[in-house]
Amino acid sequence: MTTPTDVVLALYARLTAGDARGALALMTDDIEWIPMMDYTVDGRGPQKVLEGMLIPAMTEWETFTLTPSEFVAEGHKVVSIGRFRSPHRTTGKSADVNYAHVWEVRDGKISKFRQYIDTAAIEAVRHN
Repeated sequence: MTTPTDVVLALYARLTAGDARGALALMTDDIEWIPMMDYTVDGRGPQKVLEGMLIPAMTEWETFTLTPSEFVAEGHKVVSIGRFRSPHRTTGKSADVNYAHVWEVRDGKISKFRQYIDTAAIEAVRHN
């Protein structure tokens, strides 16, 4: 049986591999995606996530890793705590920052995502 944590782990693996289509397949048709600053997912659904988050993030950052180190799960909700690492395409500086992600999983797919990340550290990497 696939647990909500298994679904989240599968999404991290697909994103780290650069497999946007595979990541989108793990989302419900009405997913709500609440990202960090400067990315706007206008509306619901995998296509909105692709346009507002995945394409801009993959354009801005080189190959990145999302490395969860801790999970807290209760029912259909999963909180993952970990690190985001990636060089920035424009500045060449490398990000290595903490994050907390809150996921909701429904029927084996992700239905909601909220991101918390060290935005000051991200901004420092974005600018020369």
